[in-house]
Amino acid sequence: MVKVKYFNKKHETTFLISVFVIIAATLLSCDKSIETIPKTDILTLPSLTEKNLETIFTDSGKVQLILTTPIVEQIDNTDPPFSEFKLGIKILFYNGHKDPVGTVTGNYARYTDSKSLWELRDSVVVLNEENEKLETELLFWNQQKGLIYTERFVKITTKDQIIQGTGFESDTRLTKRKIRNVSATIYLNDEK
Repeated sequence: MVKVKYFNKKHETTFLISVFVIIAATLLSCDKSIETIPKTDILTLPSLTEKNLETIFTDSGKVQLILTTPIVEQIDNTDPPFSEFKLGIKILFYNGHKDPVGTVTGNYARYTDSKSLWELRDSVVVLNEENEKLETELLFWNQQKGLIYTERFVKITTKDQIIQGTGFESDTRLTKRKIRNVSATIYLNDEK
């Protein structure tokens, strides 16, 4: 006859304490809050991402502009498709000259190719050939019409005055500009 040996009282107590400690540790270590993972629509993910992009646009072998950005994402699965410059953009305009004749910078930009429309946001600064400066928080640039505009506050600094107002429209060289609601004009060179 085979004798089955069971745990003695000492081993049984040690075994039960060990099981209890393991169960208690498991239950106490669990976080009771369930963190939800944000849902991502695969259609909104970029189809192309480029880091440290520098693009040179030319016409008949002459540099027209140089565009630089830390990152650009192309989103193709939306209507309409667009390119997004989340960390900002800098554009230098040359128009065939050796040195840049103008610049545009912004901390965010979005370009919709089908509309030839740029949207620049957050600390947008435009400098033209005359070194006149336009500053705003939101600016649209319609390339087809050769028009820049905004409904937001703008500040234009020229060599002899600062003009502030709300609502702005101009050609891309800032020569035919109009501020709809001028709030201040400050003359920098007062005649004596």
